[in-house]
Amino acid sequence: MSRYPKIDLDGALVAITGAARGIGLATAKEFIAAGAHVALGDLDEAMVKEAAAELGVNASGHRLDVTDKGSFGAFLEAAELQHGQPLDVLVNNAGVMPNSAFLDQEDRIDRLTMDVNVYGVIHGMRLALPGMVRRQQGHVVNVASLAGKFPIKGLAVYNASKYAVVGLTAATRLEFEGTGVSITAVLPSAVKTELSSGIDYGLLPAVEPEDIAAAVVKSVRNRKAEIAVPSYVGFAANGAPMVPEGVMRVFRHAVHDDAAITRVDDSVRKAYIDRIESQQ
Repeated sequence: MSRYPKIDLDGALVAITGAARGIGLATAKEFIAAGAHVALGDLDEAMVKEAAAELGVNASGHRLDVTDKGSFGAFLEAAELQHGQPLDVLVNNAGVMPNSAFLDQEDRIDRLTMDVNVYGVIHGMRLALPGMVRRQQGHVVNVASLAGKFPIKGLAVYNASKYAVVGLTAATRLEFEGTGVSITAVLPSAVKTELSSGIDYGLLPAVEPEDIAAAVVKSVRNRKAEIAVPSYVGFAANGAPMVPEGVMRVFRHAVHDDAAITRVDDSVRKAYIDRIESQQ
């Protein structure tokens, strides 16, 4: 028997960050298909409102800057007001993934990465959890990454941000034990979205946004602590620290684990970095 009260998605209110495109939009579609009411938040106000309109009357679109706690609070307040009910599920999905050799990456990009990927999650949890605890029911999904367990060359600060989210999720899940509120980390491998566009990961597995969306929705039902997508890569990431460094070095070389530095379409990556910087 689950330790958590069941959340019936038919009629539940779900808020999703970074929902104008990619994983966030795919997740919104999956929740809508399950009968939920969904509030989509994103920095790109025009795009997120258009996405919500296409999803139908059970969806709403809102401008959201996850790095600004006031903006996040206004988003959650607007979601509850517009849909006329309290929040059942928060999906902290918004994220950025700059790639660069560590010594080449600029300080402002480091700060942007930590502000979005870490503080964006912290803001959402601190704002949404009190109401959930009062109601003794709720679920938070933090979309982290397998890069939160398996370091990749060229993604050092991104790795650091996702390690932080994995640890934050695990610690808060323990802290909220017995409140009726669950917290899950979903850990995708490389996902075929703009986030990883222009990087040729070679043999490393890549998944579709819909695969992550299905895992997020499934987490509301199973309330697991962590869900890796694909699952076998999760087992590999958990086991990697037990493999001798020399053996792991050979494996890493074979799969081109330096792809984020050496197998990159610079023009595509520049367009992505320019976009995420311009919206701040």
